[in-house]
Amino acid sequence: MYYLLSSPNPESRFIEIECTFLDVETEYLEIQLPAWRPGRYELQHFAKNIQRFGVFNKNNEPLTYRKITKDRWRVETGAETEVVVRYNYYANVQNAGSSYVNNDFWYVNPVNLCVYADAFLNQPCTLQLAIPDTYQIACGLPQIAPKTLFAKDYYELVDSPLMASETLQHRTYQVQDTTFYVWMQGNIKPNWEQIVADFQKFSAAQIAVMGSFPEPEYHFLNLILPTPYYHGVEHRHSTMVVLGPDDEGDGLHLDLLGVSSHELFHAWNIIRIRPKELLPYDFTKENYFTTCFVAEGVTTYYGDLFLRRSGVFNDEGYYRELQTYMKRHFENSRHAQQSLVESSWDLWLDGYEKGIPQRKVSVYHKGALAALILDLTIRKIHNHKRSLDDVMYALWQRFGIPFVGYTMEDYQAVVEEIAGETLPWYWNDCILSNLPLENHLNDALTWVGLHMVSFGDGTVQLQELGSEPAVLERKKWLNGNI
Repeated sequence: MYYLLSSPNPESRFIEIECTFLDVETEYLEIQLPAWRPGRYELQHFAKNIQRFGVFNKNNEPLTYRKITKDRWRVETGAETEVVVRYNYYANVQNAGSSYVNNDFWYVNPVNLCVYADAFLNQPCTLQLAIPDTYQIACGLPQIAPKTLFAKDYYELVDSPLMASETLQHRTYQVQDTTFYVWMQGNIKPNWEQIVADFQKFSAAQIAVMGSFPEPEYHFLNLILPTPYYHGVEHRHSTMVVLGPDDEGDGLHLDLLGVSSHELFHAWNIIRIRPKELLPYDFTKENYFTTCFVAEGVTTYYGDLFLRRSGVFNDEGYYRELQTYMKRHFENSRHAQQSLVESSWDLWLDGYEKGIPQRKVSVYHKGALAALILDLTIRKIHNHKRSLDDVMYALWQRFGIPFVGYTMEDYQAVVEEIAGETLPWYWNDCILSNLPLENHLNDALTWVGLHMVSFGDGTVQLQELGSEPAVLERKKWLNGNI
């Protein structure tokens, strides 16, 4: 598939798309636009942003087509072997999963606006941008010609957001065989020395645990806005992050560290260590799965923990982040009716909305606390010789590197293998039921000299305990034995 993106009037916020299908061999072709995007498990109906749509042959003669679903078109190709689809897309949103264009800046998530046909999903894709010669392009895809990007297949294309402008800034660093790029777009003068030093530390710590990195290059794409914002989305060889406000100083740097460490761990956990239900992605409908507490909860736990292990955060900085998702879970949904597996499934229903009171739990916050309980449980059983690190490494070796996908049963089996026990209390109380986590959490925390205190008004606070043996266990946990 060949895509040409242009915007003759960028201030209109419309991007013009031309998609060409070659070697068409059927009498009809069904053209599909994704209804959702990886990393956010809800239907977003991108077709609502298309204003104009048409289909033509290679001589620019219109072909007959009709819409058969909200985002699928059936084209009568006849004897035509080349089909050209021309349409436009309203790109007027700046979050980490959207697209946006103006006179000075392009931001494109191809999953929003690139159509496909089922028979062409595994064929190479070329994406050409009609942008000024002075623009740089920040993207995980290779440039095979000026302003032209190449993807091995459609799945790689739509997992590769891009930014383009004259004012992009970037630096690089190296960890083992991987080159990392940090890109910045916005009204900001980055402290590059501090950014590169901190990013290199947490990247190295993550790779040390997982053993290898999935890609030879990785790109942190950062859009810094003048207004408050905090959003990141994981991709195959990049992450797209939107942060603000641009005058926040140290607060902005802390936000950048937190979201970047989280998104980098996704390069293993969900991008490659992926639930079997998501292999391959079906962009036409919901892809239900029960293990988003692993994909997002474990990642949330490790995102902050790796900042502490690598020395980017001190103890107090890590406790602050740990207390944040304790407060968000216990103060908002301590008595919610759903379990983690139920809320994982129902992400497609209302997972990103506030929802009705005490119905669902956050797979991020409760999922992170469940991961903490599991990590400390395994460490206590084996005196730190085994941990959740070993679980994630085993998942990477068995399901991520061969890219075969795991099930809930696979995850449970690996956990129990590493723990050396079946842990029925953990699966029943922490994962499969809606029982409060407080007792199990404090049982785990007490071993490392910490305690969560609940007050009468429903608020919670993390406190340190003074036992010398517990402090020693805490140091082993926070340092990760690396």
